Amino acid sequence: MTEVPVPSPPAQISARDLVKSYRMGGSVIGALQGISMEVARGEYLAVTGHSGSGKSTFMNLIGGLDTPTSGSLKVEGHELSGLSSDALAQYRNEKVGFVFQTFNLLARTTALDNVALPLLYAHRHGKVDARQKARECLAHVGLAERERHQPSELSGGEQQRVAIARALVNDPHILLADEPTGALDSRTTDEIIALFEGLNESGITVILVTHERDIAARAHRRITFRDGFIVEDEQ
Repeated sequence: MTEVPVPSPPAQISARDLVKSYRMGGSVIGALQGISMEVARGEYLAVTGHSGSGKSTFMNLIGGLDTPTSGSLKVEGHELSGLSSDALAQYRNEKVGFVFQTFNLLARTTALDNVALPLLYAHRHGKVDARQKARECLAHVGLAERERHQPSELSGGEQQRVAIARALVNDPHILLADEPTGALDSRTTDEIIALFEGLNESGITVILVTHERDIAARAHRRITFRDGFIVEDEQ
């Protein structure tokens, strides 16, 4: 009996001939030069490359922080290019969590309220419900006992854990992290990367931009950008 092949599930992220250009003075700078690639649901992808290679531009397009100049970028079957600013904001609130190198926490706000803010901005929860969800996310990253502390009372690693909890509070399908360990020591870096690995194992797609080879090596797949092109794609 001949086995019928099972079709592969559609890609969660699909880029086709994706171009992003910026005008600087009288010149046009090509940040992305017509790349095509796919990311499957549940992948753990490291994106590497020198400064100016296009890796952060790629992440910003996936996150809806910027729009392509041309080409196609689909996330979960929905084309991002051409969306209005309101539609992109809704996409970011519902699909994507962001983690940055500099944490971006409000200085005079407790860890609990920093994590709850995205829910309050999105008007998806009342204050009590938002705080309860934020409390659950802080517990998930091991900071249940630090919820009343302000950023100045937390270590760098703890601040990054708060930032990760904030990225998780909207139940994102995709977690985007841009150099999330750049300001951390090696021991804390290991702890944060292990946390990303655990989140990926729970089913979240993780895309990590990094220039550190040892961190990239821990991902399931690594792509390297150079001058706006993908020059390596390895697993």
